[in-house]
Amino acid sequence: MAALPDVCVVTHPLSDAGENATRSLLDVLGAVTGVALVTADLPADSEIRDRHELVELTRAGTGDSVPVAAARFLLNQLRMCRVIAGRDEDVVLFYGATAYLLPVVAARLLGKTVLVEPRGDVPLTLRIQWEADLPDPVARGLAGLVRALERAGFAAAHGVVTYTPGMARQLGLDPDATDVYPTGARYVRTDEFDVRVPFAERERRVGFLGRLDEEKNVRELAEVASTLPADTAFTFIGDGDLGEWLERELAEEIRTGRVETRGWVDHDEVPAELNRLRLVVLPSEPTEGLPTVVLEALACGTPVYATPVSGVPDVVREGETGFLMDSTDPAAVRAELLAVLDREDLNGVSANGRELVETEYSFEAAKRRYRDILGAFG
Repeated sequence: MAALPDVCVVTHPLSDAGENATRSLLDVLGAVTGVALVTADLPADSEIRDRHELVELTRAGTGDSVPVAAARFLLNQLRMCRVIAGRDEDVVLFYGATAYLLPVVAARLLGKTVLVEPRGDVPLTLRIQWEADLPDPVARGLAGLVRALERAGFAAAHGVVTYTPGMARQLGLDPDATDVYPTGARYVRTDEFDVRVPFAERERRVGFLGRLDEEKNVRELAEVASTLPADTAFTFIGDGDLGEWLERELAEEIRTGRVETRGWVDHDEVPAELNRLRLVVLPSEPTEGLPTVVLEALACGTPVYATPVSGVPDVVREGETGFLMDSTDPAAVRAELLAVLDREDLNGVSANGRELVETEYSFEAAKRRYRDILGAFG
């Protein structure tokens, strides 16, 4: 087998969630070829520092205001161009940083093979964030500029990698095109995320795991949790801007034990949390490509009930490995959630989810996918 080209992964400044996803990608690439990371604002305690070669552009994040963020966005691109020019890797993979057009073009001019891999719908995410602080026309205009930069980056790259075909279509890409690689989905360490508590032995408890913010429709979930019958408990796992609001809003339910808030949990504690649940509920907005928790839940034999956004329907297959929401209206979510819990075939759905992850989304499967992708440019 011919040697695969080494890869230089380039990302934007990393939050905790972005750091987890990037570490997963680096682990896969590092298992099949040489890999290095170019990024900014990497968390000080990140395992990446000890496991992979790192070039850190700056410790300064993106900034709180739009002008500061724009200035740092441009400055980071110039820094990326300088770093890429000094790297020996044949392949430069822009992970999440798909609107960084200057270094994409610079890498092409330097004779590198350029791949871009979006993590989700970044322009939509930014528009939602900016609409909270800026007039809607300004927020839409800025988000439109980011989308135009991203589309130009897609066009300038040799190939675009997406998590699933559904994600490719949401981003306006043809998953059957020769320069689109639509099966770069994340992986799950199936030895860590596994069925520890048999599904039939779990109590009637559902839960949410993720950031407690508007984008995740946490307010709607709080209304659902407050109206569930006495035999059904709800667990919120995670932290975020709505954490304190959630505890105030559901204070009585928390006091009686019908609702619990677990706060932030370390990643190695997540399998135990998922094994306490009979259903994970994710009414997210269409900004993510494929939430990691979807794969982790299925690996633990926990069916998922989620909005059919981006790559989710490729994994949460209706009635087979999970269930898709028709609406995020609290009354509709409550009714469907209870109907799902009463299904007689839920044990089989649990087993199907675990089987899907073992077959298609294990670490070994991820290595095969990236061997195929890189092999096309070897």
